[in-house]
Amino acid sequence: MGMTRERIFRVIFQNQGQIYEIYAGEVRQADLMGFVEITGLRFGERSQIVVDPAEERLQAEFEGVRRIQVPMHAIVRIDEVEKAGKGKISDAKGNVAQFPPGGYGPGSPGKR
Repeated sequence: MGMTRERIFRVIFQNQGQIYEIYAGEVRQADLMGFVEITGLRFGERSQIVVDPAEERLQAEFEGVRRIQVPMHAIVRIDEVEKAGKGKISDAKGNVAQFPPGGYGPGSPGKR
């Protein structure tokens, strides 16, 4: 009998003008409408001699967090990958743009 391979996802999303790249064991549609739920966060090995400040910052931000709810419009990309890489937080630059806020509701230009 073959061993079942553990699934790992790389999730890239925007948050307050920054791009987050994280690795997780499960990504699914959340019970909250319009959100993606991310659980089982993966971080690099702590036994590494070289310390990566970007990943440490990410680890500190999500310390003690069991599940993340990210708005669907903030998701840039979700990939299933062979192994977890180094997570990071970087400034949003280049071609990544957030959807305009709002857009639907009373008095919005798209609704008459």
